[in-house]
Amino acid sequence: MSKNLKKISKDGLLAADLASDSDEALDLSLRPQTLSEYVGQPAIHQSLEIFLQAAQSRGENIEHVLLYGAPGLGKTTLAHVIANELKANLRVTSGPAIEKAGDLAAILTNLQDGDLLFIDEIHRLPRSVEEILYPAMEDGALDIVLGKGPSARILRLDLPRFSLIGATTKISLLSAPLRDRFGMVYRLDFYGVEDLEKIIKRSAKILQIELEPSASHLIAERARRTPRIANRLLKRVRDYSQVKGSGAITEDICRQAFELLAIDDLGLDNMDRLLLETIIDKFGGGPVGLNTLAASTGEELITIEDIYEPYLLQLGFLERTPRGRKVTVKAYKHLNRVPPDSLF
Repeated sequence: MSKNLKKISKDGLLAADLASDSDEALDLSLRPQTLSEYVGQPAIHQSLEIFLQAAQSRGENIEHVLLYGAPGLGKTTLAHVIANELKANLRVTSGPAIEKAGDLAAILTNLQDGDLLFIDEIHRLPRSVEEILYPAMEDGALDIVLGKGPSARILRLDLPRFSLIGATTKISLLSAPLRDRFGMVYRLDFYGVEDLEKIIKRSAKILQIELEPSASHLIAERARRTPRIANRLLKRVRDYSQVKGSGAITEDICRQAFELLAIDDLGLDNMDRLLLETIIDKFGGGPVGLNTLAASTGEELITIEDIYEPYLLQLGFLERTPRGRKVTVKAYKHLNRVPPDSLF
């Protein structure tokens, strides 16, 4: 098997730290396997149910699928669910792992008839690699250029029937020709507390954790509307309960664990508060450029932009302006700070 191709994806936690091998295995065990087990995203659920059944009844491959949305919302999980529903083999790779056109050619020629190819972070594919994908997706063929200059010729190889599932957090970075070749494009939305509670209760059952309903609600409220974070918090509270409690997760144990983790009622942690307080204390509430903010906090720019900023924007704690980021009145009040008169 190619080094760029694997059957099990490494879908790490939505956090700056790296997940251990045991954590990754645990995350995989919590993933739903079928559409009936998949919680949330009702519009996508209904659409896929119809289109997958239609393709199966005709004995055809599904159209190419593009999934986009913030990290941790279940794009990789949904790819596995689609493969399980179709009883198809899922081959998994990522955009950064495919550096040259030859890497992708090796992957495509090793596919079997009816396989699904999942490319995570597809927006990070080099343009030269994208050009190999166009005929593969549209015509089921691989074009290989032999020779150079005027004597160069193209050899076309027929590929097995396959469907591509692409996932991205930044759909705007996909080129228009690649984006247009996906027949089904789905945007994954952030989850509500009710759906997150269902996910937490299901995960607790799999992990054989005794969980009070009020505790599951507390975890869901602090999960930043993201299933991956909900499961991560559940595991951290379980660890706390095993050491400081009886093993069962109660409301009181939850509150103690979140106090230790410095996670407040809205799910903000120390880094979220540091970002907001840095803008307030060092830059008068903003505006401040993202590069300056990254340098001031010691955090990587891409981590701020992809991990922390989206949730703060959702809460209405940050504003993006042409001159940079600004902290809002709501953020001042949440931090028990007095907002300047200029914000009123």
